[in-house]
Amino acid sequence: MPQTTPDPAATLRPRLPSPLEQVEDNRFSRYGVRLLLKRDDLIHPDLPGNKWRKLAPNLRAAAGRPVLTFGGAYSNHLRATAAAGRLLGFRTIGVVRGDELAKRPLNPSLARCAADGMRLLFVDRTTYRTKDDPAVLARIREQTGADDVYVVPEGGSNALAATGCAELGRELRGLADVVAVACGTGGTLAGLAAGLDDGQRAVGFPVLRGGFMAEAVRSLQHAAFGGPVGDWSLDERFHFGGYARTTPGLERFAADFEARHKVPVERVYVAKLLHGLVGLAAEGAFAPGTTVAAVVTGQEDGSALDRRA
Repeated sequence: MPQTTPDPAATLRPRLPSPLEQVEDNRFSRYGVRLLLKRDDLIHPDLPGNKWRKLAPNLRAAAGRPVLTFGGAYSNHLRATAAAGRLLGFRTIGVVRGDELAKRPLNPSLARCAADGMRLLFVDRTTYRTKDDPAVLARIREQTGADDVYVVPEGGSNALAATGCAELGRELRGLADVVAVACGTGGTLAGLAAGLDDGQRAVGFPVLRGGFMAEAVRSLQHAAFGGPVGDWSLDERFHFGGYARTTPGLERFAADFEARHKVPVERVYVAKLLHGLVGLAAEGAFAPGTTVAAVVTGQEDGSALDRRA
């Protein structure tokens, strides 16, 4: 295969800037707060939300080489990478957490990856946890048999991804006082904060437990921009038990939001983001007259089934 890749934007024609919609919700308006939804989920049907913003600059850097990346059994990132490979004509390799999965029928998410041409490599969980170790990564690369692969980290978050997500912030300059986003690996928040204008601030809602997100965002900003940039903070109270964990209350909240506003609410990330914003509004965290934009980073697709066992 020639070492070139069609330009993702020219070929896939993403919907950019993504739509910005105002929703009338008395859980905000009673406090004088205006709520906007930044519909990144509508950027592209196969690479929605922050997956587009993170992957596009990495695919340009890959320049046609096979792309090797990582994810769990229901990874949005794996699916988006596999779809990009199919649409743009390059090879993809997905390293999947859990070697026990190799002996089971593929779930719908992994089956979609395989149908899009992704080669799936299942590794044990100890190996997966240490995948960033150069020696471990070298062994994984050797297993693929590919001579020259371009490695994209889990969730797609690296310096290039952060620079791609900075465009999200630039699209929102002058349109909101506070911009909120759910966080998995920190790349979207790192770039978003960098792209916003002076006087705007970003709030991240981690969907995982562990308290590691602040350091991840700082590291990504250092790699992408040379140091800290933008006004950002985290609220770690709304993870509901961890990645893809949920409660009946969160499920009721998401269903109610959908019914009120006719907007699909992805459960792993977006539901927790919106629940967190309702909570902050009730606490008086936003002064009357504040405009808050919530970034809808993905589509509902079944990934809530992943319990990171």
